[in-house]
Amino acid sequence: MGVKAGIEVFLENARTLAQGARVGAVVHPASVLSDLRHAADALRECRDFRLVSLFGPQHGARGEKQDNMVESDFYRDPVTLLPVHSLYGETRRPTEEMMREIDLLLFDLQDAGTRVYTFIHTMAYCMEACARWGKSMIVLDRPNPIGGVRVEGNLLDADYRSFVGLYPVPMRHGMTTGEMARFLNAEFNIGCDLAVAEMEGWRREFWFDDTGLPWVLPSPNLPTLDSATVYPGTVLVEGTLLSEGRGTTRPFELIGAPYIDSRDYADTLNGLGLGGVRFRPAYFEPTFQKWAGEMCGGVQIHVLDREEFEPYLTGIAVIASARSLYPDRFAWRRPPYEYEYEKPPIEILCGGKRIPEMIARGAPVGEIRRSWQGEVERFLRRREPYLLY
Repeated sequence: MGVKAGIEVFLENARTLAQGARVGAVVHPASVLSDLRHAADALRECRDFRLVSLFGPQHGARGEKQDNMVESDFYRDPVTLLPVHSLYGETRRPTEEMMREIDLLLFDLQDAGTRVYTFIHTMAYCMEACARWGKSMIVLDRPNPIGGVRVEGNLLDADYRSFVGLYPVPMRHGMTTGEMARFLNAEFNIGCDLAVAEMEGWRREFWFDDTGLPWVLPSPNLPTLDSATVYPGTVLVEGTLLSEGRGTTRPFELIGAPYIDSRDYADTLNGLGLGGVRFRPAYFEPTFQKWAGEMCGGVQIHVLDREEFEPYLTGIAVIASARSLYPDRFAWRRPPYEYEYEKPPIEILCGGKRIPEMIARGAPVGEIRRSWQGEVERFLRRREPYLLY
């Protein structure tokens, strides 16, 4: 028997959980039931409460914004005709006006298990808004697609809070959205009247393809579980002028630039002995974003053993190797990035200066890995009371 997502558990118990309430729902394209009906449509049909509005995160409630960092405006949903409030545009926080018409806010976004993926920060802002305006919130839980066992990376430095990192969690945090909501609410005193509609049948060791649930891309550049598997590391490439494969059919799996010799790059990366991964020399031409229309030499990342694979360390190695091989051509991306206008994007993504500084001085990957092990152990102890599965 497969996993039952939180949306279906909620609908089975809606009379108890939401009887007569005016409801708003934070949704996106991956907010689907097991039969692929969109959550907004299923919630609209339920007679135990009244769905009055939708909220769209980055990329929009129906996924209408295809590129990265493209803002959304207020509009009406073409299917339900409900108002859709944008949480990625003029404001990223629900306003008093948005919250006035609801009693209960539902949050049903498929996360990617990565600190810099903006949906958990949208969730935190929604929790803060509910606490401020006296509303209740239920997180409709969904699987962490890359599992709930492995945790990797340094914790966010408090001086580097941004929309891609609000709280001190590792890059790969190993929590579901429901667990993260419980953790943030209690540990950081948000004070939200919070409940979680828990999944049925999910286990921590499950990857998404163990769940039996349909995969719907949670954002346009995470089209497959393969891309989600490498994303906790290769998202760092956004902090450089290397292409992270946006504008190709393998975003975050293809990395390169016009000046890179693909064989030298692959040989260097394969020579590091990183676990569970092989780098294949590759050439590609992005159709948009960095190096659009130009032939790039680089690598495709092939994960051979996803239990052994360390995505964050791999992403660091991809950047460090390009910088070492091509010191005169490699360049860091400059601000602005995700509403941060002063700090370098690579520091925002890494959650501080320490990792970029280690890359800059050529620290071995083993030393970089050891630098966060103590932090991860403390985080695992801190998160334990909030785990649901």
